[in-house]
Amino acid sequence: MNWPYELQIGWRYTRAGRAGRSNGFISFISGVSMLGIALGVAALIIVLSVMNGFRKEVQDRMLSVIPHIELAAADGAALPDWRAVADQARANPQVGTQVIGAAPFIATQALIARGDELRGAIVRGISPNDEATVTDIAAQLKDTTLARLAPGGWGVVLGIELARMLGVREGDKVTLMAPGGQVTPAGVVPRLKQLTVVGTFDAGHYEYDSTLALIHIDDAGKLFRTEGPTGVQLRIRNVNDARDVGAALARGFGPSLRVSDWTRTNRNWFSAVELEKRLMFIILTLIVAVAAFNLVSTLVMTVTDKRADIAILRTLGASPRSVMGVFMVQGALSGVIGTLAGVVFGLLVAFNVGAIVGFIEMALRTSFLPPSVYLISHMPSEPQSADIVPIVVISLLLSFVATIYPSWRASRVQPAQALRYE
Repeated sequence: MNWPYELQIGWRYTRAGRAGRSNGFISFISGVSMLGIALGVAALIIVLSVMNGFRKEVQDRMLSVIPHIELAAADGAALPDWRAVADQARANPQVGTQVIGAAPFIATQALIARGDELRGAIVRGISPNDEATVTDIAAQLKDTTLARLAPGGWGVVLGIELARMLGVREGDKVTLMAPGGQVTPAGVVPRLKQLTVVGTFDAGHYEYDSTLALIHIDDAGKLFRTEGPTGVQLRIRNVNDARDVGAALARGFGPSLRVSDWTRTNRNWFSAVELEKRLMFIILTLIVAVAAFNLVSTLVMTVTDKRADIAILRTLGASPRSVMGVFMVQGALSGVIGTLAGVVFGLLVAFNVGAIVGFIEMALRTSFLPPSVYLISHMPSEPQSADIVPIVVISLLLSFVATIYPSWRASRVQPAQALRYE
C-alpha cells in the first residue's frame, strides 16, 4: 500500500532519533514531550477512576443502610395507616412499577450511655420483616441479628463502630436517653430506658456504623410516645431515578407529606465530590497541555535541524502545504504515541490501584485512608469510558494544535537561503 510521502517522511523523522540519525538532544526533547503527555493522560485516568470508585463505593454502602426515598408527615406526627401511604405511592401513574419495597419507621436522635461513655446516635425503630425489603443490610441480617428484635424485648442493634466506642458486645446493657423528658414536681426528668444489645451490623460506612442504632418499631413507639410510624421508607427499582420518582410523589401527595430522596439527603456530599472531580479534571488537563506544547519547542528545533532536507524537498517539487504536512504528521504521531501510552499505563494502574496502595501501605506500615475521615478503608477505582474518551480527545487535540506553528514555519523555509551554506 502506497502511503502519502508526507506521512512516510513524518513517520521517519519521528523514528529517526531512536536510530541515531538526527540530533540526540532533539530526540531527547521529543521523548520527554511524549513522556509528559503519557504521564498527564495516565494521571487524569487514574485520578478520575479513583474518584468514580470512591463515589460509587460510598454510595453503595450508604444505600445499604438508608432508603432510596422517605415519606413523612409534614408536621412530624404519626401516619394513621402507613400501608395506605405505600399503596398510594405504588399507584402513582408517574411512578409506575418503580416502587419495589416499603417499610415503616420511627427515627429520632438520642443519647446512648454505657458507664462513663456517652454517645449521640440516630435511633431508628423498624419492622424487621418490612425493613428487609428496603435496605440491603436489613436483608442480610433479617434471619439472624434483626430476628432478635422482638416487640417488648427492648433489644437494640448497634453499628459496629458505635458498639466499639461504647465498649459493648452482644448481651451487654446500654441506657438510652430519649429526647423530651417527663415533667415531675421536682422538674423535668429525662426519660431513660435500659436496652439489651442483641447484635451489631457493619455497613462499611463509618458515618452510619458509628451513629445508627436499630430497635423494634413497637418499642420505639412506646419510648418516643408516638401513636404509630412517623414515616415510610421506599425502595425503587432504579436508584438513579430517585430524584424524579421523589418529585412525582411530592406532586401526588401534595403538602400533606414531606418527600425526600437519598440524593437530596446527601446533596452536600455528592455536590462536593462532583465539584472536586471537575476541578481535578481541569488541573490535570493543564499538565497534559504543558506536555503537549513541549512539542512546539521540539518541532521548532527539528525544523531548524532539517532546513537542508526541507530545501531539497522544495526543489524536488514539494509544495509548502506538503512540507507543513510532514511536520504536522511528526508532531501528531508524537501526541498519538504519548496518548496511547498514557491510556495503557493509566488503565493498568487504575484497575490495580487497590493492590498497589495496599502494598505501599504494608511497606510503609501506615494507612492512607483512615475510615473515620474517608468513610472507607481501601482505595476503590472505576474507570469509565465517559471520562477516558474526553481525555483522549483533548490530549490529541492539544497535540495537534501544538504542531501548527512549527509546521507553518517549516513551510516558509526558502530553498535558496537554506542551501546557501550547505
